Amino acid sequence: MLRGKLPRTSTTTRTRERTTTRTISRRARNCNLEWLMKKYKFDHEKLDVYQLELQFVSWVTPLIEEVKASAGPKVREVCNHLDRASLSALFNTAEGNGKRQSKLRARFFDDARGSAAECASCLDALVAKNVSTDERIDGGKDLLQRIVSMLTKLIMRFSPSSEVCEEVVRYAFEDEDEHDDEDEN
Repeated sequence: MLRGKLPRTSTTTRTRERTTTRTISRRARNCNLEWLMKKYKFDHEKLDVYQLELQFVSWVTPLIEEVKASAGPKVREVCNHLDRASLSALFNTAEGNGKRQSKLRARFFDDARGSAAECASCLDALVAKNVSTDERIDGGKDLLQRIVSMLTKLIMRFSPSSEVCEEVVRYAFEDEDEHDDEDEN
């Protein structure tokens, strides 16, 4: 049997091994987080309002196809605008949630709220043009109402509290009888 010294490992090799071991154990501890994050890969996907906007896009797509098929060119512009506005609300919410500055976040959420209001007006236009009914669009309007209220709360949360605004001033009205007395003199 040969006797010899075992090869010595360098300090850097041992440090690398310890770091690898720590990383593996850290990964094992964070394993619970990994399965949570598999469903949601981006932060905006965790927002309830974003999920509602996705639900609205899913709801409105068949309506747009149905209206385009039945009404033809009569309402094509309204349908295109409805499609663009629904996607705009979704995209602005996602982009706004990715902004770090509160003022920018509030601006994107405000844009998303405006797009959601456009969607509601497009649905009203479809009813006004007699290509859809109030009952058919009620589900979409309910979703939009929830979306707008959630976006409004997000805007209020991220709007700077030091916004410039006027103070409330109470105006005093003089008694009319006093003016009548002055006119007589």
